Amino acid sequence: MVFRCFVEVGRVAYISFGSHARKLVAIADVIDQNRALVDGPCTQVRRQAMPFKCMQLTDFILKFSHGYVRQAWQKADINTKWAKIEARERKAKKMRNRIIKNEQSKQTTHRVGQNLHNIHI
Repeated sequence: MVFRCFVEVGRVAYISFGSHARKLVAIADVIDQNRALVDGPCTQVRRQAMPFKCMQLTDFILKFSHGYVRQAWQKADINTKWAKIEARERKAKKMRNRIIKNEQSKQTTHRVGQNLHNIHI
């Protein structure tokens, strides 16, 4: 299996938990194998060190030299791209939940019918 997302300067990451959960940041520098210096200029995340454990890498990469994160972020229009992906995932999740609820109700009615049948026998 070939990796397609590598940790690199300019990679946009999604923070999955912590004080800045559900926000996007750009990796400004790699500190060591466990942490990176991140910056989220348009998501109100100040430049800080953050562990890789709480980040999920995205497919978006910004081309910038150190200190020009905001310009590259706005030029690449990351906020609107992410909103499209997030909306698509939200819609898919809603459809999955609808299917699951439908299947659960079918199983419940079938189970109740079987129980009533067993009582009368």
